[in-house]
Amino acid sequence: MTVSLDGEIRDGRHYMQVRVYFEDTDSGQIVYHANFLRFMERGRTNYLRLLGTNQQALLEETRNDAPGFAFVVRSMTIDFLKPAILDDLLDIVTVPQEVRGASIALLQECRRGGDLLVSARVRVAFISGGKAQRIPKALRLAMEEHR
Repeated sequence: MTVSLDGEIRDGRHYMQVRVYFEDTDSGQIVYHANFLRFMERGRTNYLRLLGTNQQALLEETRNDAPGFAFVVRSMTIDFLKPAILDDLLDIVTVPQEVRGASIALLQECRRGGDLLVSARVRVAFISGGKAQRIPKALRLAMEEHR
């Protein structure tokens, strides 16, 4: 399914695969719950990259308009439904739900084949100087185009 390390965007969804390594697990070889957050962060980052938003380039572009900008997780609701274990191949799915002026709502899922393991609703805000700022137009348009 994955055509590159960054995954692929298909039907408005970003798909990325992650292999579960020993370092991702607890002593019972079950994925430690906080590592799902890391997998989902990689999914969001690679989704932006495939939209044409190289984070280093975005830093340069926004340096004058929004110095010190950052994307921050504003809120997250997460449901842990089933465990993942050592050597599992997981699909991390990211779906944009809503693009507002200064924030983006996403649905993210961690799946193993047909099994939904973890589901999260994530709101990410764009900030600069500690305050909410409008998301750069090019990024907003790219996200809306792929929805």
